[in-house]
Amino acid sequence: MNDLPVTTLFMLVSADGKISTGATDERDFDKDLPKIKGVSEGLTQYYELEKQTDYYSFNTGRVMAKVGWNEEKAGIEQIDVIFVLVDNKPHLTERGVANLLKRTKKLYIVTTNKEHPAASIKDAGLEILNYENDIDFRDLFKKLKTFGADRVTIQSGGEMNTELMRSGLIDFVSLVVAPVMVGGQATSSLLDGRSLATEGDLKLLRSLELLSADKLDNSYLHLTYKVLK
Repeated sequence: MNDLPVTTLFMLVSADGKISTGATDERDFDKDLPKIKGVSEGLTQYYELEKQTDYYSFNTGRVMAKVGWNEEKAGIEQIDVIFVLVDNKPHLTERGVANLLKRTKKLYIVTTNKEHPAASIKDAGLEILNYENDIDFRDLFKKLKTFGADRVTIQSGGEMNTELMRSGLIDFVSLVVAPVMVGGQATSSLLDGRSLATEGDLKLLRSLELLSADKLDNSYLHLTYKVLK
């Protein structure tokens, strides 16, 4: 029996593989793409596919802070999902954690920061998973499986995506490709992090098997791959 959940990296990407419109936290697909003629018209297809993702959703505190969860919010609607958020710095504030507790059925904060703002919150829906120095992601995903996470959708940033991919912790890749070119060396891509340099590094590459390629409306594509282990 596999002691790890089945994982899918589900992302909205540009045709050149970017996952943001720029290099600062002010730039964001959710904020910017609705303003772009030729892109905005088909964007709802991504959000409809996102609703079909797994009950367990893996992300980072940085991403959640970037999309505004630290801000004051009223009328937060709970959705039927469990969030697993890696947040060491921390990027989330106490208000951000409180907002997310209203949004999700259960919130796991994974951190090496013993003074994370979540530590001051007492809530039955909150669980903090502490690691000493570095997060052991294989151990983390094993824990998630014991919690009932048979399947997990990953929607984190480029560096975290690379960490998980190179560690062999991503089973499938599901990409919604928007008809736009972004560019920019510092703009985050689907996989960021350390670039490969030596022939020995080639073992970190992950080959993919194409499972489906669906042409959506308004020049969007939905590509699904199996990651070959």
